[in-house]
Amino acid sequence: MKTYQTNEIKNIALLGNDGSGKTTLTEAILFECGQLQRRGRISLKNTASDYFPVEQEYGYSVFSTVFHAEYNNKKLNFIDCPGADDFVGAAITALNVTDTTVVMLNGQYGLEVGTQNHLRYTEKLGKPVIFLLNQLDDEKCDFDAIVENLKGIYGGKLIPIQYPLNQGPGFNSFIDVLMMKKYTYAADGGKATIEDIPAEELDKATEMHKNLVEAAAEHDESLMEKFFDQGSLTQDEMREGIRKGLITRSIFPLFLVCARQNIGVDRMMEFLGNVVPFVNEMPKTLNSEGKEVTTDDNEPTSLFFFKTGMEPHIGEVQYFKVMSGTVKAGDELTNAERGSKERLAQLFVSSGADRKPVEKLCAGDIGCTVKLKDVHTGNTLNGKDCNNQFNFVKFPQPKCTRAIRPVTMADTEKMVAAINRMAEEDPTWVLEQSKELRQLLIHGQGEFHLRTLKWRLENIDKIPVEFYEQRIPYRETITRSAIGEYRHKKQSGGAGQFGEVHLIIEPYSEGQPIPPVFKFNGQEYRITVKGTQEIPLEWGGKLVFVNSVVGGAIDARFMPAILKGIMGCMERGPLTGSYARDVRVIVFDGKMHPVDSNEISFMIAGRNAFSQAFKEAGPKILEPIYDVEVYVPADLIGDIMSDIQGRRGIIMGISSGKNYETLSAQVPQKEMSNFSTALSSLTGGRASFSMKFSKYELVPGDVQDKLIKAHEAEAAEDEK
Repeated sequence: MKTYQTNEIKNIALLGNDGSGKTTLTEAILFECGQLQRRGRISLKNTASDYFPVEQEYGYSVFSTVFHAEYNNKKLNFIDCPGADDFVGAAITALNVTDTTVVMLNGQYGLEVGTQNHLRYTEKLGKPVIFLLNQLDDEKCDFDAIVENLKGIYGGKLIPIQYPLNQGPGFNSFIDVLMMKKYTYAADGGKATIEDIPAEELDKATEMHKNLVEAAAEHDESLMEKFFDQGSLTQDEMREGIRKGLITRSIFPLFLVCARQNIGVDRMMEFLGNVVPFVNEMPKTLNSEGKEVTTDDNEPTSLFFFKTGMEPHIGEVQYFKVMSGTVKAGDELTNAERGSKERLAQLFVSSGADRKPVEKLCAGDIGCTVKLKDVHTGNTLNGKDCNNQFNFVKFPQPKCTRAIRPVTMADTEKMVAAINRMAEEDPTWVLEQSKELRQLLIHGQGEFHLRTLKWRLENIDKIPVEFYEQRIPYRETITRSAIGEYRHKKQSGGAGQFGEVHLIIEPYSEGQPIPPVFKFNGQEYRITVKGTQEIPLEWGGKLVFVNSVVGGAIDARFMPAILKGIMGCMERGPLTGSYARDVRVIVFDGKMHPVDSNEISFMIAGRNAFSQAFKEAGPKILEPIYDVEVYVPADLIGDIMSDIQGRRGIIMGISSGKNYETLSAQVPQKEMSNFSTALSSLTGGRASFSMKFSKYELVPGDVQDKLIKAHEAEAAEDEK
C-alpha cells in the first residue's frame, strides 16, 4: 500500500440511528473500492463492521469500526459508529478525530431523535455534515417530507444534490443536479448508467441546479463575481464552493443511496473523494495547553490514541491519529502522560478486523498498532522535541447505574480487571467502588449498554455476574435545634477514662448567624463564641463546629477529639446510616478529670452527645434530585409526561423542535433506576435522555418512613 500524503487524506465519521444502514453501507464502500470481493450481510454475521461476538449476538453495532478506502489516489479513513444512544461514546470519539460527518437517514423515518443527538455533537464540534438518505426502496419512504423536515431545521443551507425518480419498491434511478445527469442502476447496483436528464424533469433539475450554484458561489468572492457575470460555474468551481461551504457549515448536501442494493454508492464516493475537505484544510487542533497543532509532515511527531480494541489471539489493538509529523514502523516515542518510552514495532491500516501493514503514516492519517507496553485510550505519544498532550474528547455523564457483583465472590478481582479492560474500549463504562454505599457500581449510558457489558463478562471472560439495585446516596439533616449531653466514664484499674460534653445542634444554612441565646425546657443557654470551624464535607454541605466553652470546663486540647467524634456520626446518620450535612454544633459546657480525661474519652462523649441531640432535632432524609432532559417525538410527549409524573417528577418545561420535543423535568434519583428501559419501551427506541445532579430535597413523609423501616430491617439482618 502506498504512503498517502497529508493532502491526499480525508477522515470521515459515519453516523446514523439504529437501522439506518451504516454497516451495510460499509460493505458497499469496501466492495466498491475493491477491498471486498463479496459484500457481507448482517444476517450471515460476516460483515467487516460488527465483527465482535457481542455485536453478532445482538445484531447491531456496539463498537466503532475503523476502515479505509483507496479511491482515485486518495485515502478515505472512515469510522463507522454505533447508532444506539447507549453507545454514544464511540460517536463522540469519532467526531473528535475526523473532519467530516456523513449522517445516514432511514428512508422510513427521516430525521430521528437519535440522529438529532448526533447532530448536536457535530454542531458543538463544528464538523461539516453530509446527509445520506438510505432505503429509498422502502414503501414508506417520502423524500419530499424528509427534505421539508430538514429544511425546517437548516433552511436554505440544506441542498439536495440528488432527487429520486422512482422511490419505493423498485427504486433504481435518480437525478444528480451537480452533474446534471440521470443515474440508473441494474438490479444488483454497482456502476450506474449515466444519461441526459429526461425532458419532463429538466425544469425541476435546472431550478435545483441553480440553487446549488448560488449556494456554492456564496462562500467565495471570486466565485460570486463569476456567477454574477456569467450566471453559472464550472463543475470544479462548484466543487470548490461546496468544499468551502462544508468547512463553514454553510452547506449541508443531501445524497441518495440504497446501500442494500449498492445503488448510489459509486456517486457518493466520487463526491467524498472530489469535494470533501482534506485533513490539512480543516481548522487546527488545540493541545491541552490551548496551543494550535498544525497537521503537517514537517512538524514534530505526535500521535493521539483514541480507541482500544480487545481482539482474540491478539490482545489490545491501539488506534491512533497522527496529529502532526510522520511515524514509521520501529519509531520510539515518549508517552506524554507517563513519561515511558514506547517502540511501535509494527504499523497497520485497518478495515474492520483486517489489518494491512504499512511502513509509514503521515500527518492526519489514522492507523493502529499492537503490543504496546503501557498506552491507554486518551494517551499521546510524542517524538523528539515535542510535548503535546490532547484531552479534547469529552464524554457525557452516565445515565444508568447498577450495583454489580460476581456470582462467586472469589471472582471479584478478575471481574474488576475485565471491566477495566472493557472501559479502555468504551470509556463511558465507569466502574466505581463506593465507600458511602458500600457497593461496587457500574455506570453506563443505558440499560442496553450495561447489559452488553454483562454479556461480555459472562460469555467472553466466563465470569457470571449479577446486577442489583444500587443504594441511593441519601443525606440526613435536622430541622430544629436540640440539646444533648453525655458523660463517658470508665474505671477498670489503673488509669480510667472520663469526659463529659454538653452541646447544642441546629440546622445550618450559609450566612446564618449564631443565636446569642437558646431555650430548652424553660432554661436559657447563652452562647459566647470562642472559636468557629467551617468544615466543607466531601459529600456536600457543611459542618460548623463552634467552641463556646467558658471557665475552662473543657480544655481546648480536647476540642479536636470532640470534633472527631461528631464527624464519625456525620458519616453515618441515625435514620438510614447515610451521610449527614448542614449542621451547626455548639459545644458550650462539660467536665473533665485531672487524671482520667484524655482524647478518646472526649471523642466518645462528643459522639454520643451529638447522636442523642440529632435524634431530638427533627431529623429528616434528603434525596438527590436530577435535572432530566428527554428528547422525544412530538406524538409521544404525553406518554413521557405521564411516566415522569408517576416517578414523583416535576415537569419544568417543554421546548419544541421539528417533529420532536425536549421535555425538562426534575426527578428523584431513586425513581430513575429503570427509566432507560421504560423510555425505550414507550417510544420504540425513538427517544433519548440526559441527566445531571441538581440538588438535595426533603423526601416526603411516607417515603421517609419506608426508608427508615428498610434500614432497620437491614441492620437487624446484619446482626444475625
